[in-house]
Amino acid sequence: MKIISIVGARPQFIKLYSLSKQLRIKCKEIIVHTGQHYDIEMSSKFFEDLGIPSPDYNLGVGSGTHCYQISEIVKRVEKVLVDEKPHLVIVYGDTNSTLAGALAATKLCIPVAHIEAGLRSYNKKMPEEVNRVLTDHCSSFLFCPTENAVKNLQREGFKNIINGGKLINVNQCELSIVDNQLPIVFNVGDTMYDALLMSLKNAEKKSKILKHLNLKSKEYYLATIHRAENTDDIQNLRNIFEALVEISKNMRVIVPLHPRTKKIIDSQNLLTSISYSSLKIIDPVSYFDMLMLEKNANMILTDSGGVQKEAYMLKVPCITLRNETEWVETVKDKWNSLVGTQKESIINAINNFNPIRAQKFAFGDGKASLKIVKILKQLIAD
Repeated sequence: MKIISIVGARPQFIKLYSLSKQLRIKCKEIIVHTGQHYDIEMSSKFFEDLGIPSPDYNLGVGSGTHCYQISEIVKRVEKVLVDEKPHLVIVYGDTNSTLAGALAATKLCIPVAHIEAGLRSYNKKMPEEVNRVLTDHCSSFLFCPTENAVKNLQREGFKNIINGGKLINVNQCELSIVDNQLPIVFNVGDTMYDALLMSLKNAEKKSKILKHLNLKSKEYYLATIHRAENTDDIQNLRNIFEALVEISKNMRVIVPLHPRTKKIIDSQNLLTSISYSSLKIIDPVSYFDMLMLEKNANMILTDSGGVQKEAYMLKVPCITLRNETEWVETVKDKWNSLVGTQKESIINAINNFNPIRAQKFAFGDGKASLKIVKILKQLIAD
């Protein structure tokens, strides 16, 4: 069975990591890197650290508007698919690479499997929300990370929910691919949780980031900002950085600066009007280093969906710099607080948010990748 995995951004490399190990046991996997993230720390370093095979194709799309990226990826992916003739295309998450890969495959009548299907923020102004909704409706197989994701798809009219959305016993799966059975929705758990469990011990052994930055566990805050709704709104960005400066008076704040955010800050001369010397702004870091920064942080402030989720998995309180989230489970479990981008709200959350209840945990058992591969092998074989 020949499968093509299409990736293009950091969170997708992490999702690919655990699944690829399972796929390559008995399948031929071809990795296509769109080049959406081309910074070495945001791209090739992740492949190196995680031991993911080098991409078979690097499309080199680079930066650009959403329409430019999507159209270029569709064109370049189409050629790969025509040449390789895969049985299945796998797309991950909610980036422009996700949607473009799904569109190209669908137009060539190649089945699409969407990893991390069913997430919804219900904010159509977010490019990621548009990407994930359209990708779900292009896909033949939708692999959900949580029960809530399954319920979102049910509300949108998806009817083939295996075992009512519960984890499927793949040994009893006797479905075959015929038109009236697609699409099919499965709740398998989260592949990022698989990756985290697989990586944590290696990260603890190999990462030197705490020593390099002279950090002690639980004696710093970690902050990441990259969403368009924050970076493209200069007032939102200013509010966030002013809040970070304020809280850094009491505890160090580490900010691995996303290339997108850095570009906008530099073009707007934002930090020239803010006394930010108390912040520790660093370049993007590897996956292992990021895990160690997250695990040992006193609290995490972020607008990233993946970082929210990793914070929850590592039992670190999270302040989300947005008004909504696709990871509602973390908020309902009271380990994540949505605060928006007002300076006072951010500072107030830092001073008062203190999760103490045990987590219910909604992201599976760490075997999502194994379940996905078993299901796909059965379905494609049939």
